Amino acid sequence: MDTREFIQIRRFILKLGKMLHKYGTPAFRLEAYLTEVARYLGVYASFISTPTSLSVVIWSDRHEEEYSHNARLEPGELDLNSLSLTDELANLLLSGQVTLQEADQRLTEIEAMPSPYGKLITGCSFGLSTGAFGMLMGASLSEIFWSGLFGFVVYFWVLWSERSKRVALMLEPVIAYVVAFLACVASRFFDPGINIPIIILSSVIIFVPGLALTMGLAELSSRNMVSGTARIMDAMMQLFKLYFGAFLGVATGFSLFGENTYAPAESLPYWSTWLAVVLLGFGLVAIFRTRAKHIPWALAAALIGYSATALSSDFLPQNVGSFVGAFTLGIFANAFTRIANQPATIVAMHGLIVLVPGSKTYIGLNSFVSGQDFVNAEHIGQDVFLIFMSLVAGLIFANVVFPTKKAL
Repeated sequence: MDTREFIQIRRFILKLGKMLHKYGTPAFRLEAYLTEVARYLGVYASFISTPTSLSVVIWSDRHEEEYSHNARLEPGELDLNSLSLTDELANLLLSGQVTLQEADQRLTEIEAMPSPYGKLITGCSFGLSTGAFGMLMGASLSEIFWSGLFGFVVYFWVLWSERSKRVALMLEPVIAYVVAFLACVASRFFDPGINIPIIILSSVIIFVPGLALTMGLAELSSRNMVSGTARIMDAMMQLFKLYFGAFLGVATGFSLFGENTYAPAESLPYWSTWLAVVLLGFGLVAIFRTRAKHIPWALAAALIGYSATALSSDFLPQNVGSFVGAFTLGIFANAFTRIANQPATIVAMHGLIVLVPGSKTYIGLNSFVSGQDFVNAEHIGQDVFLIFMSLVAGLIFANVVFPTKKAL
């Protein structure tokens, strides 16, 4: 291998790795995928990925050429559209349909792509997702309305954070504070007796790091110790920031307008939870930037994961039901990979979002700090831990029973 060819290969692998990291790929999947790509391109490579860094060592067969690179990166965010396009491009390269130079240029184009849904649709998705989660939590119609309305407020701050680094650094506590304060205003002047805590939780649910905690535990189970530990600690800090902002917002609102006396309202019928899962799935399409052709798969993943958990929980303990849901979801995601030749992450994330106990983690933190529950939540800490471990175990068993053909 001559020097020019080696430089082209390592430049492509490095750019590919940084882009996959940017799109929120877990460490064990990213490292395995890049190792496969390097092998196909005729070089040897070693990778270490963490939520904030990427280390790469690449060498030729006889060590005539060697290259090492360490980069400090920002934590990635899910962008399933770009992840899908990047994987398709890598497949074209490995099958010889494009050259390295063409692939490198195409990677630059993918990286510069905006969201395929635009700001208006994404904003509506925030409102739809937060309202749907309130419905899933058993909120009343008025509480669902306020949750959806405050979802638009949250998206306003998200847009602002894209233009201001200072806002981005304090985004989680600020949105929690603003939503909590507005909920107090709503309860004082417009809708007395609403459940303020459940409105706050539903409005900020997109930022509650249940998915990040599950990914961190999955990385620890695959013995990616550094990445898994870092991801879990980052998720816990994000949870603390959300809770502090909400606590401060409620304290400010109560001091100005007086405390709210919660008056339980009639909840929606049981069938509404299934409608909530569908609406939440639709809302997450734009937030996760899922490609249009994958929307049916994404919605099916959410329904399959939730239905398997709900139906099995009628006969088994809840944590075992979560294992069944995650196992079923893992089988479905791996089947998607074999049929569509796309990363399993694309559908797995949509299914996991309705399974991970992120809301229970927030409720447990509230119970620990304030000593008060805003939903029936006995043994919440034990339940959260068991559900997390059941989800990770279910995904691991699914990969053993019906393994995927792609590392992503």
